Amino acid sequence: MEPLSAHGLPRLSWIDTLYSKCNYNTDGYEGEGAEDGKSQDGSETLPYIDESPTMSPQLCVAQGPDGEVISPTPPEGLHEGDLEKGLEMKKLVLSGFLTSEEIYINQLEALQLPLRPLKATATTSQPVLTMQQIDTIFYKIQDILEIHKEFFDALLPSIQQWDEKVTVGHLFKKLASQLGVYKAFVDNYKIALETAEKCSQANMQFQKISENLKVKGPKDSKDCTTVSMEALLYKPIDRVTRSTLVLHDLLKHTPKDHPDFPLLQDALRISQNFLSSINEEIDPRRTAVTTPKGEARQLVKDGFLVEVSESSRKLRHVFLFTDLLLCAKMKKTSVGRHQQYECKWYIPLADLTFQTPDDSDPCPSIQVLPEHEIEEMKMKISVLKNDIQKEKKAPKGQNRAERLRKKMNEQESWLLLHSPTIPFRVHNKHGKSFLFLLSSDYERSEWRESIQKLQKKDLQVCILTTYELQVLTNSCVKLRTVHNIPVTGNKDDEESSGLYGFLHVIVHSAKGFKESANLYCTLEVDSFGYFVSKAKTRVFRDTTEPLWNEEFEIELEGSQYLRILCYEKCYDKSMLNKDDNEIVDKIMGKGQVQLDPQTVQSKNWQVDVIEMNGIKVEFSMKFTSRDLSLKRTPSKKQSGVFGVKINVVTKRERSKVPYIVRQCIEEVEKRGIDEVGIYRISGVATDIQALKSAFDTNTKDILVMLSDMDINAIAGTLKLYFRELPEPLLTDRLYPAFMEGIALSDPAAKENCMMHLLRTLPDPNIMTFLTLLEHLKRVAEKEPVNKMSLHNLATVFGPTLLRPSESESVKGQHITSASDIWSHDVMAQVQVLLYYLQHPPISFAELKRNTLYFSTDV
Repeated sequence: MEPLSAHGLPRLSWIDTLYSKCNYNTDGYEGEGAEDGKSQDGSETLPYIDESPTMSPQLCVAQGPDGEVISPTPPEGLHEGDLEKGLEMKKLVLSGFLTSEEIYINQLEALQLPLRPLKATATTSQPVLTMQQIDTIFYKIQDILEIHKEFFDALLPSIQQWDEKVTVGHLFKKLASQLGVYKAFVDNYKIALETAEKCSQANMQFQKISENLKVKGPKDSKDCTTVSMEALLYKPIDRVTRSTLVLHDLLKHTPKDHPDFPLLQDALRISQNFLSSINEEIDPRRTAVTTPKGEARQLVKDGFLVEVSESSRKLRHVFLFTDLLLCAKMKKTSVGRHQQYECKWYIPLADLTFQTPDDSDPCPSIQVLPEHEIEEMKMKISVLKNDIQKEKKAPKGQNRAERLRKKMNEQESWLLLHSPTIPFRVHNKHGKSFLFLLSSDYERSEWRESIQKLQKKDLQVCILTTYELQVLTNSCVKLRTVHNIPVTGNKDDEESSGLYGFLHVIVHSAKGFKESANLYCTLEVDSFGYFVSKAKTRVFRDTTEPLWNEEFEIELEGSQYLRILCYEKCYDKSMLNKDDNEIVDKIMGKGQVQLDPQTVQSKNWQVDVIEMNGIKVEFSMKFTSRDLSLKRTPSKKQSGVFGVKINVVTKRERSKVPYIVRQCIEEVEKRGIDEVGIYRISGVATDIQALKSAFDTNTKDILVMLSDMDINAIAGTLKLYFRELPEPLLTDRLYPAFMEGIALSDPAAKENCMMHLLRTLPDPNIMTFLTLLEHLKRVAEKEPVNKMSLHNLATVFGPTLLRPSESESVKGQHITSASDIWSHDVMAQVQVLLYYLQHPPISFAELKRNTLYFSTDV
């Protein structure tokens, strides 16, 4: 099987080494008979350049033993005849490049040609493409075209008036300095292709346009060639490599003392560094070693997964090739040595099966840590992130920042190892199984679908010899597309840290189902390097067009993507997955959108559609930054309960504890205390708003509403009430004292302080707090069923009950700062509530009677 490019032609590894030990062949590349830039007959070999419209050259970047780039050796000690010959060669190289530059400009202009009419129809009632689709497909093309037109216009006169004094190095250096535009194009390249393909499938008019773009020939030619949009979109990638080849040739024919030489060297260095940085991003489907049978084995997918091996978790790098699945671990190597993999096992895809209900293979016990340990680690990581930022700004703080970064990497690696819980099991033909744990169903589905797609082909069972397996494993270092585990330390400082705050998502509807089914959606977002499921719609029964119209509030912790998965609910208990005792629902489709800060931070709802396997899910979203979402705003209407001081409400109701608190607690204890994730799982936002309105207007049917409402919505209403109090339940005035009290080391002093602070609260605040405290303790007693420990509940309620209405620490912070969520203050707020939750029962009467002396003025 020969690896193909996007254009149906053999794919070439388009940058590896430049001008060094490189022969072109369609099965891969080997260096036989091409040493030191000489062919077998001793003549000097030139780089392979194919000027056909869809082919890219195989390129090589010469590297030293430590991986540094080697520049070509310049001519030295030239005689007058050699100098003239060199200048003539330089002119020939430039003339050839100018011709290809003209062709390239014509290709870009052809690509731009449909842009204006497409934009014109985008604002009509029958658009061919939306403006967003147009911007995605044609991203940066205009900028690249203008750069090369300017370059062409400047280079042409130099060649027309050629002599030994003409310099062109400054033009090439300027061109190289503008490669940032190409980086942006490369980053968007994959999604541009995918968007163009989807639009072609959905719109026949666009398909006709995209398959018949006319490219003009050279200036004096009247010929035109018909080229596809897909082929033209590949041209900018191809062009960067071509420019690098030309720089090599120009340097070979430029004397060292010529003014052009240092400028061309700079341009080559910039270009090579750029190519090295983007090489891995362009073509993840690269050819692996050629097997003795002459087959070209291709890498299709790779990534880091957690394997359960001998009842413990191990981080593995898993490689899916066109004919086998290989599980490897990174060998420990000394500093300066090349990385190496060790193969743990492999399964030929022809022999690979997934779990079936009648499996008899015993399941290993899966160690799952208590959730509060995971949350504690997240807090520690976030505090370290803040500390690192502070140290980087401090004088001579770089060394300490580096030590903190190392510690943070260790903690993030621990989190990635211990957080996944979703099982993914594969078997070989002998019945031996291997179990991975993943963090999201989306990821599990991707791996399963990629394997099943390859299995549809006519696969032969491949049995590798020890030598073949070693060669394949060694090649993984070069072939891998995922180089590092997704921890902060492996990201550049310039990379986006993601969004911190709350994402409001309304899942409206879905269309495109061929048969009626019981359908629901789940929402996932990424945080701390992995994806987690955050919300789930209700099941819409027996329909082809579900109308959910459900709103969710999702907390973001450095998130960059939102994923939506659409499922068909399965009620067949024979489909039980014995690894986690859960019935496996069928994924009907899945898709994701990038959470672009510029787009989602609009005050208005952004309506969007995700297309997945012919299904279209319509949703809306808007983002609220952490500082805005946590701001306590007093209600203008004092007749309601939300946003109204607690003493005003209790006085009006003539009660010790607000009615809303009592009723929500009663309903949760009646039918929600066994609910998994109670108080942690988001309720539907529209239901919560309906309950809020009912309590604010004192609706007579409130009890009926409560009995009919989803229990997570009731739990969410109680949390919202405390969050919207104009002053926290434990008051602004006492907040600094609570922070000092929880930090005391002596247990007796801490007890004295914390009890005194409670006693100092106004009576309605004390009574409400004690009522909530006892309720949360009763919820935690059911932890084996509802998975909510005291620590989990403290994490949910601590900031809500303590966060001041005006916090100096929040003022002036950027919304994407990790400190907006997991700061030292938040950790302390959680610890304050946890202290009271872990304390023996506290009664209001005893608290008031106890007058222990407390020395600190509060």
